[in-house]
Amino acid sequence: MRHFPSTIAISVALATAAWAAPAAAQDASVGPAAEDSGLGDIVVTAQRREESLQDVPVAVSVLSGNTLDAITSTGSDVRVLAGRVPSLNIESSFGRTFPRFYIRGLGNTDFDLNASQPVSVVYDDVVLENPILKGFPIFDLDRIEVLRGPQGTLFGRNTPAGIVKFDTVKPGKTGGYARASYGRYGTTQVEVAAGAADDSGFSVRLSTLFQHRDNWVDNIATTKKNDLGGYDDIAARLQLQYENGPFTGRVTGQVRIYDGSAIIFRANTQL
Repeated sequence: MRHFPSTIAISVALATAAWAAPAAAQDASVGPAAEDSGLGDIVVTAQRREESLQDVPVAVSVLSGNTLDAITSTGSDVRVLAGRVPSLNIESSFGRTFPRFYIRGLGNTDFDLNASQPVSVVYDDVVLENPILKGFPIFDLDRIEVLRGPQGTLFGRNTPAGIVKFDTVKPGKTGGYARASYGRYGTTQVEVAAGAADDSGFSVRLSTLFQHRDNWVDNIATTKKNDLGGYDDIAARLQLQYENGPFTGRVTGQVRIYDGSAIIFRANTQL
């Protein structure tokens, strides 16, 4: 087994949202129902607008709140979602990079950069079709939605099986957080996020993540001890936002630097 060289992935997105009145009307209509039942509504954006999960005619699984915090604080990569969401499977032959997504058993085992995938990954309504970008670490997120079934009407091609949708914590408030964890094999995770806003409508948010694990798997081909399984994973996200009445404009940039090795390599060939 060989080590994989450092991978640098950069994603830049520009998103603008126009009138927000429909979303406000939706919030007003579902508020009393939530108070009467004693349970808060689960808000999703499966149809590119905020709605109550009960009103969305799509098979959706949602991870948010404390459940999402527990998942993202374990030092795991995006593949951990396969054990948390029904009908979702995520695998990779390259460790924490080049993940392949399957929904209801439908996916593509070809990890070629030009291969079309039936499951799309969407970050803040921007499709990340490149397999390298699909493995971006999960941190500082508001919610994760998994939409099962064809989603071509709202999200375009390469969605016959569904999409995995990540909604980040947006700028707009001043504040932040920091947390760290340490475990076996030198597993270390440090996550820091901070935001600032002013009265003129401008706001910014910076989120960073550092993950490390020592090599801990013996390589029987070379008889080396503790030769595989380690990694250094650094990721950051910068968001700049401007709000003026019903208009919201936001620019987002993401960067990742990864150096690590896979534990098991499964060749995409038939013997």
